[in-house]
Amino acid sequence: MQSVEIAPLADVARDTGLPPFTAAAIFTQFNLVSLIAVGLLVSAALYLYGVRRLRQRGDEWPQGRTVAFVAGGLGSIAAVSVTGIEAYDTTLISVHMVQHMVLSMIGPIFLALGAPTTLALRVLHQRPRKVLLAVIHSRYVRVLTFPLVAFGLFIANPFILYFTGLYRLTLEHGWLHEFIHVHFLITGCLFFWPLLGLDPLPNRWPYPGRALLMVLSVPFHTVLGLTIMQARELLGGDWYPNLHLAWMDPHSDQVTAGGILWAGGEIVSVTMLGILVIQWIRQSEREARRVDRALDRVEMEEAAAAAKITSPESATRPAPDAG
Repeated sequence: MQSVEIAPLADVARDTGLPPFTAAAIFTQFNLVSLIAVGLLVSAALYLYGVRRLRQRGDEWPQGRTVAFVAGGLGSIAAVSVTGIEAYDTTLISVHMVQHMVLSMIGPIFLALGAPTTLALRVLHQRPRKVLLAVIHSRYVRVLTFPLVAFGLFIANPFILYFTGLYRLTLEHGWLHEFIHVHFLITGCLFFWPLLGLDPLPNRWPYPGRALLMVLSVPFHTVLGLTIMQARELLGGDWYPNLHLAWMDPHSDQVTAGGILWAGGEIVSVTMLGILVIQWIRQSEREARRVDRALDRVEMEEAAAAAKITSPESATRPAPDAG
């Protein structure tokens, strides 16, 4: 966090004139012309098209996955990137922090539960399917999705953003601001997809290892949140004071932002652990059913062999010679 003096730029560029932030502002301020908005529309269209193709040929696709991907994943991302949340994300650090949590944690979790890669593999044919499989199993993807690498990127992101001059640059440059949004979304997907995703990805750890990695991420959010709450210097330097908004106290808002990061990180982590436990139980149940079916087959084969051995001798003895 740096106290950078760039008052002229802030004064000229950011007297936003926005009214005090309220719940109503979320539904009255929209930005539908952005890279993320276009990406959301394309992603929803492709996913729903894939589901429709499966149903046309008589295949089933769990409705829960569609709801998770479209409503939970894309919907949560849209809620913070094209609504009033986005309109205030350079005005209130607390609003930005809500956006940060959704883009890096909540959205990726629901996207992972939607299993889009599995859907694509079931819809695509021959060459496109081979290309997708080659990408999934490429060395580049293996490195990025390796849990410790993805964990490092996920943890390092906010520290690099908030404890360097990068955050101030995102406030000054719209293209960089939007790029950071996409970056947080991608790194969130890299972290959460191998942990709880349903897609066939490399480097998938057993459930105890995944749960441990999730637990290890909690202290980092706590430390970062508390550091932001207790910091005397403002994130972004004099950016927020130079907005000259009478209804907003930048220092108080920053304390709120740190609390959101601290509490939000713990809530999401506990929820994540709950999902992992449920998946672990279901996998154990599927494995138990598979073992039971295998044992049943062995018992049936042994019973058939025993029946053949103990069948009456008259059934196998040759008929006596009539002469």
